[in-house]
Amino acid sequence: MKKEAAFNEIIRKVRKDLFGKGPEKIYTYFVENMAVTKMHGNLTVSEKFISKTAEGQQMIHNARTVMIQELYNENMPEGLEELVGSKLLHLFNDIKIEEDLAISVFIFEKPIK
Repeated sequence: MKKEAAFNEIIRKVRKDLFGKGPEKIYTYFVENMAVTKMHGNLTVSEKFISKTAEGQQMIHNARTVMIQELYNENMPEGLEELVGSKLLHLFNDIKIEEDLAISVFIFEKPIK
C-alpha cells in the first residue's frame, strides 16, 4: 500500500472514532517534512442540520478543529509516526462548514521519504 493511502486510513479511522463518521474522500500529499491532508464529506447528518445557523456552524467548527488538535496532543494515533518515520511536531487544522471541506497540515521532525 502506498504511504499516502496508509496515512489516509489512519486519519479516516481517527475521525470516524471521534465523530462517528470519517471523510468520504481523503487526499494526502507529502511535501518535505509535512503531510497535507484534504478531506471532503466530513459532516454527519446531525452536524449538517445544526450547521443551518451561524451558532451551529461555530460550534461544529470548534469541535472539528479544537477536538482534533487535543486528541493528537493527548494520544498520538497508532502507527502515524511509525508510518512516516518521524515525530509529529505540530498539527494545523481547519474546516469550511459550508463546503464540508477540511484541511490538516501535519508537520514532522524530519522529511518524509
